[in-house]
Amino acid sequence: MQFKDYQLSNTLIKALDLLHFNTPTKVQQAIIPLALEGKDVIVKSQTGSGKTAAFAIPICERINWDENKPQALILTPTRELAMQVKEDFFNIGRFKRMKVMALYGKSPFHIQQKGLKQKTHIVVGTPGRVQDHLDKGTFITDEIRYLVIDEADEMLRMGFIDQVENIIKTLPKERVTMLFSATMKPHIEKLCESYMINPVTVEIESTTLTADRVEQVYYKVEDRDKMQALEAITTVESPESCMIFCNRKEGVDSVYEGLKQLGYPCVKIHGGMEQKDRFAVMEDFRNGRFRYLVATDVAARGIDIEHITHVINFDVPEDLENYVHRIGRTGRGGKSGKALMLVTPLEEDRLSALEDYIGHTLTLDRVPSETEVGEAKAHFEKKMSTPMKKVETKGEKLSAEIMKLHINAGKKTKMRPVDIVGTLCNLEGMSADDIGIIEIQDISTFVEILNHKGESVYKQLQTTPIKGRLRRVSKTKKTYKGSSKNE
Repeated sequence: MQFKDYQLSNTLIKALDLLHFNTPTKVQQAIIPLALEGKDVIVKSQTGSGKTAAFAIPICERINWDENKPQALILTPTRELAMQVKEDFFNIGRFKRMKVMALYGKSPFHIQQKGLKQKTHIVVGTPGRVQDHLDKGTFITDEIRYLVIDEADEMLRMGFIDQVENIIKTLPKERVTMLFSATMKPHIEKLCESYMINPVTVEIESTTLTADRVEQVYYKVEDRDKMQALEAITTVESPESCMIFCNRKEGVDSVYEGLKQLGYPCVKIHGGMEQKDRFAVMEDFRNGRFRYLVATDVAARGIDIEHITHVINFDVPEDLENYVHRIGRTGRGGKSGKALMLVTPLEEDRLSALEDYIGHTLTLDRVPSETEVGEAKAHFEKKMSTPMKKVETKGEKLSAEIMKLHINAGKKTKMRPVDIVGTLCNLEGMSADDIGIIEIQDISTFVEILNHKGESVYKQLQTTPIKGRLRRVSKTKKTYKGSSKNE
């Protein structure tokens, strides 16, 4: 089975090819045909199964580009996951010119409001901020035809289910609803019964299958020896890229400071940090600028980074479900991974409960000896001092043939998309198929030029008037996520 077998549009197939989406995963094979047929679906699937593309591909295929109001709403429990899903939609729908808006807290409301006033096809958001926009009338749901509730079990755990239900009540009844959850609690089942029509239930994998691609090991240590054990284990294991999970933000701060003192190239992330700092940290780690990320469970769900070779549970997770999501950060994209855990005497009962929950026993290992650490030290230090190999981001290849241009004119000078399209289509070698997403702001306009024609268009626009006069046109720096900076 290949993606082209679903009779998807050529523009979508082109994006999937450039994103290295070769063969559909099990969840994609199960969901894409159902979603294309307009069926409601309930999906029980583990993390790392490719579920985001399973709903993003059919939604991008079915969106009516000419409709200005949002047609799809994806609800996620965290800001990080909202940004991840937005990026995936942006990349998959790049050549179909899908406009995607992310709504989440700790981000300026007025900027999101401005974005929603423009043509928007898909909205991805956290329940609280989506509800805020609904209450203030800034998010119009009249044309919503697709609703996705992602990580429903986490929504329940975080207390968002009532908000989700309130949001659903504002949506048109004629729609396709897809719900994804690792577990199906009674509250989630009730939600499905109340707001889905003859849903098809799909169960892809159980948590035990994580063991097929992730080796799981634990070490017995005293609490006072944890940092020493962590140093010994990382020295001998010498991870290419590693996430270290703690239960509390204080633990993250402590481990991070300890690793910094040891000279580890590391960053940290937890809920006590400013949102812009959290996004910057994830971007640096995703791009391979640091080998180690110390995190709370805020980073355990939905963060799709394929180069992570090791996950270390510095603490045994208090919520057993979080263990599966933590170790799901490694072993992604068909690769193998390793999950290690430090267990103190006070945590042994929790370890037993965890093994019952996941349905198999973890392997007990011993912390490496001083001799073993000494023998591994030279190799470890060489790796620590060597920059990671360049990590190709998801949209990098896809963006290689696209140039984003900034035009120094916008709404305040009455610039319209038709003005941009008309000018570009009259340039030598250009057609409407070579024009990507156009975003008109107050005093600026951004337009994507496709098919390797950006340089030619950039040069021609230096001497070609737009709407009756020459405009300053410049190239923007690519970020692969839809945002840009002027050069």
